[in-house]
Formats: sequence, C-alpha cells, structure tokens
Amino acid sequence: MTTTTTPRPGLAARLTALTKVVEVGAGRLDKKLLDEATALLQRAGERLKLSSEHTVVALAGGTGSGKSSLFNAISGLELSPTGVRRPTTGRTHACVWGLEGSAPLLDWLQIQWRHRFSRASALDKGDTQLNGLVLLDLPDHDSIRALTDTEADRLIGLADLVVWVLDPQKYADASTHRRYVTELAGHDAVTVFALNQADKLDTEELAELLIDLNDLLRREGVEHPSVVPTSAVTGRGVESLKSVIATAVSRRRAAIQKLEADLQRLEQRIAETMPLGEALSAPASVDEARRMGLTDALCDAVGVPAVGEAMENVYAERSSKWVGWPYPRWADRFRADPLKSLRLEDVSEEIRGITTGSVSAQSAEVANAVHALADGLSMNMHPVWRTAVQQAAKSRSKQLPKALTEDLAEVAPRLDHVPGWWWALKIWQYALVAAFMAGVVWLAAGLFMPGSLPPSLELLGDSATLPWVGLMMASVLGLGALSGIAARNFVELGASRERERLEREMRRRVAAVSATMVVEPVERELARHHTFYTALRDLSA
Repeated sequence: MTTTTTPRPGLAARLTALTKVVEVGAGRLDKKLLDEATALLQRAGERLKLSSEHTVVALAGGTGSGKSSLFNAISGLELSPTGVRRPTTGRTHACVWGLEGSAPLLDWLQIQWRHRFSRASALDKGDTQLNGLVLLDLPDHDSIRALTDTEADRLIGLADLVVWVLDPQKYADASTHRRYVTELAGHDAVTVFALNQADKLDTEELAELLIDLNDLLRREGVEHPSVVPTSAVTGRGVESLKSVIATAVSRRRAAIQKLEADLQRLEQRIAETMPLGEALSAPASVDEARRMGLTDALCDAVGVPAVGEAMENVYAERSSKWVGWPYPRWADRFRADPLKSLRLEDVSEEIRGITTGSVSAQSAEVANAVHALADGLSMNMHPVWRTAVQQAAKSRSKQLPKALTEDLAEVAPRLDHVPGWWWALKIWQYALVAAFMAGVVWLAAGLFMPGSLPPSLELLGDSATLPWVGLMMASVLGLGALSGIAARNFVELGASRERERLEREMRRRVAAVSATMVVEPVERELARHHTFYTALRDLSA
C-alpha cells in the first residue's frame, strides 16, 4: 500500500515561505537562486506525494571506488556489473527491500524496468531492518560519458540519503570535494562516507587515513561526518554500513531531513545575497506624514500658493466695484485702472494661466518631490529593493505633470459669483447716495431760491430746515464711509475664505493624483518588499 509522506509542520511552513519568496522575489532575487528554489519546490512537492515507507539511498562515487561491488555486497546479490580495468556501470541499478508501493517512486527516479531488482524473498528474512530501502548504484560522477555524469548528478539531488564511496587512493579527489562535498553543509544527517577497499591498508594506515578524511570533511563544512571503513572484497564494515542505512530506513525521516537540509542550504545562500538584518523595519506602506509631505511639495511645484494669492487679490479688486463707497470709486475713473496695471482684465483666463503655466514650468520640482519620497522610504533597504522602490515612484513621472495640469485646470474659481450681501450693500449705498443728492437739492433751493418756490415746495426754502438738512447730509456721508470700511473688512474675510476654498480643492486634487500615480505604485513595491522578507524570516525559522 502506498502512503504519502506527512512532513512535520515546520517543513510545510518553510516550503510555503519559500514559495512566497520565489513568487515575490522574481526580478529582485538572483535568477540562479530563483531557479534553484523553484526546482527544490518542485522536487519537494513530488517527493512528498510519493511513498513515505521507502527511503532512497544512493551509492555515489568516482571511477574505481568499488561502488558497484559495495552495492552487491549490501544487497547480497550480483546485481550491478563490476569491472577490473574500467567502470562498467552505465545505468543506475536499484534494489528494493519491500517492493509494494515503490513503483511510482522508481518511476519518479527514472529507473529503467530492467534495472530494478527486489529482495522480497525468503533470503531477506535476516534483512527485515532494511524493509523499505531503495538502494541505488549510480554511474560514476566523474565518468567521461556525459550521459552518466548527468544522471549521477540528478539522482544525487533526488536521493533521500547519499553514501559517498571513496577509495584510499582518491579519497581527497578534488572533483568529488569541489563539486559535491562542499555543498553538503547541513546535510550531515543524510550523508555517509564509506571509505572502501580498506583491505588494502594495514591497521595503522587505515587509522591515519580516517583521521585525515574526517579533518578534511570538517574543513569543508561537514561538522559531524559519518565515516565507515568498508571492504566489498572481505566484507569488512559492510554490516556497519548496513546498520547505518537500516537506522535511517527505520526512522522513515531521511526524505524529510534531506528536504530540510536542502532548504537550510538554500536559505543561507539567499540570506547571503539579501540579508534579513533590519529589512522588516522598513515601512510597508506610505505613512500619512509622507503623503502630506509629497502633497505639499507637489502643491509648491504646481504653484498652488501663487494661484491662491492671485485669487485673493482678484476677489478683493472685484469687490470694489460692488461694495466700495461710490464717490471714491467714481473719482477713480479719472485715474489709471488698477486691474489693467495688474493685467487682470480677464480674471478667469489669468487664474487658469497661472495654474497651467506653473505645472509645466516646474516639472523638475515635481520629479524632485517624487525622488525625495522614494529616497526617504528606501533609505535602509538592500540596493536592489531601493532601486525597485525608486523605479516604482518614477514609473509614471513623465505623465505626472500633465495629469496635474489637466486636473487642476478643472478647478474653476467662482469669479462670476456675486455674494448676496454685495447686492444688499450696493442697494444700501446707492440709497445713501440718493439721500445725499436730495440734501444737495434741498440746500440749493434754500440758499439760492428762498421765497420763490411754489407753495407746495415752501419747505425747501425754509431757512430753518437747512441746518437739519446739512446734518442729514453729513450723517449720510458718515454712514457711507462707515459702510465702506465695514465692507472692506468683510471683503478681506471673504477673499481669505475663497483662497482657502480654492487651495483646499486644488490640494485635494493634487493629493488624489499623487496617490494614484506615485503612492500606489510605491506601496505595491513596499508591500512586496515586506512580504519577501517576512517569507525569508519564516523560511529561516
């Protein structure tokens, strides 16, 4: 019966974390590491779906190490051909203790049917501790035939436990140590070294060689090397090696340990490329203070304060036609027009011109504002991520000035709006003007035509009323002057409010445009950065 391997929760969580690293690290992490991580995830997924009752043990080694002879000695059968003058293992041979449920696993390993052997017979009663073992005799990894060399590398990566078969003459061979042993850091639990052909050495030579091999392996990163001296000819050490293999098989954990070691090794390499350090202290989003800072900088770049100031000035100048005391205003007609001197004849077009002109003229300041935001957010990031954040911030920088221009052009100052109190005050002031003119007529009639008026208008010529008329005229002038002063104060207050309204609306639009074209792309990159390093932290847990 075939069962599925159930990993401990830690492995499942770390594989999930690695999946996330691969997903969000594309384009940021070194492509070679991404490819290795993808291959590991695929290999782990496939292996964990296959039989957990079988442990794949590969015998690997160089030419002449006696690997096939040791394979036959462990299996107790002449299954793999051996050679005297040159290696004869061209294809991988497999011997299975407990064949049931092993077929999908052997298919995954791509072992040809004619090279599969089973130890499910009465001869195996003494080897029950090996039940579940899939023993592989690999082609020589240093073969001159590229096909076998590639197959050996592939199966070394797929095997749950690797037994490196070394011979006394080439135990320190550079091709083995440089290509494989130095990559075994953290794989101590799933790696065994068999020093074969021990029968060629006397006791003292063997002891010295074992010490030297252990020292060599430790220097190359194998902290706790497991070295077993063997001899396929005399059978020395074969039972010890079988005991080591049987222990791994009985625990049913070699596949998990191999994947954990592979994960650990890959995590270390990723961490060397992009150290975790204080990466998670980097912001995961753009905070409100930075949003406001960007909005302030862009408002300055597009000239919002200048537009607001112009709007305030225009409002004040327009109000003088409505709420100013008419007599001074009439006198101003004999002086130069202040609106013409300010070139504000067409106020609406002037305001629109100020707005659009500022955006196009200050595009460099827009770019500086965006660059400052990106620099502030990515200050403590890895250079790769810092560049990514800066590119995200600038991804739409060429369109940003135009977008600001078009959006702010829609902000129409209420230049044709006449407040109701302007109308009321104008009517009041012209009523005062009419009262003053009536007083002038009264005085003229009383002073220059006394006694000559018709009976119905005799009151106008009454000299006794003239002082009261004069007092009335003075009061009218005083009321007119006071209403003019009060109106100017109200005008200043209204102008200030209009400026605030215009600047608030423009600022709102600038904030909306910057949020869409700058903040959102940056936040996507910040979230990606945070997700990547969170996954890397979980991977290393």
